[in-house]
Amino acid sequence: MGFHSLSQRWQQNRRSLLWSERRDAFIFLLPWIIGFLVFTAGPMLASLYISFTSWEIVTPSRWVGLAQYTRMFNDDRFWLSLWNTSYYVFIGVPLHLFLALLAALAMNKDLRGIRFFRTAYYVPSLTPVVANSILWIWIFHPEWGLANGFLRWIGLEGLYWLQDPRLAKPAFILMSFWTIGGQMIILLAGLKGIPHSLYEAADIDGANNWQRFWHITLPLLTPALFFNLIIAIIGAFQVFTQAYIMTEGGPNHATLFYLLYLYRMAFENFRMGYASAMAWVLFLIVLVFTIIQFRLSDRWVFYEGDLRK
Repeated sequence: MGFHSLSQRWQQNRRSLLWSERRDAFIFLLPWIIGFLVFTAGPMLASLYISFTSWEIVTPSRWVGLAQYTRMFNDDRFWLSLWNTSYYVFIGVPLHLFLALLAALAMNKDLRGIRFFRTAYYVPSLTPVVANSILWIWIFHPEWGLANGFLRWIGLEGLYWLQDPRLAKPAFILMSFWTIGGQMIILLAGLKGIPHSLYEAADIDGANNWQRFWHITLPLLTPALFFNLIIAIIGAFQVFTQAYIMTEGGPNHATLFYLLYLYRMAFENFRMGYASAMAWVLFLIVLVFTIIQFRLSDRWVFYEGDLRK
């Protein structure tokens, strides 16, 4: 009887402790929950409703159903902005990741002064986008810019980087290489986490540098590559500031990226319903690409535990 009483008391104390811990956890989470509902979930649901209305800020909103989406898919500028953004994403992101990987491999060497070069590669990624854009306006200037100065120094003619519709998007991709430092740091951390014993075993088996890279370094680096790929694609679909400051969507709408067109619809033409519909289409596009990448990740992303099986 005494044992049964002690067991019941222990169960009651345990339930009381669990309830107290859950209460404390909820109290600590409450500020984040309130912030999420007020500043994220609430505006998202409001924008979903607005996308089914015709609202120009100064006029009352009017329910129009799917009319904004129908109008969007018949808008040539919408498809042009989507094409410009897709060009930037699917050409710029792979090149960006490739250069970040090369930089990480180079910065992984134990050489004198390597910390200085790691810092030098990383610092540009900390510079505000506005400052970077102003800097690259000068670099791409057709008369006294640094890019054309280098071309003339090696005997080539200067180019109209931001003034030529054929070169404007490649120029933006070239400018994005300036900020490979952020991805380089993540890849460098991945390289530091690869066990050295695997390389020692490969040396014993007579593997050369390429075989070590292909069969050890690259497979164990795929988790970091996968993370960078996800973040880079999401960020590239949201390119806006550079085009807004440097070209305003020109020349001839060659840099009219999706978010820039969305901004114009919302804050220049005051077509909030149309802009909200564009925002939700972009959300679905990014969501679909993210889901596809996660579904395909099992085919090419490897972890250290996978190699031990």
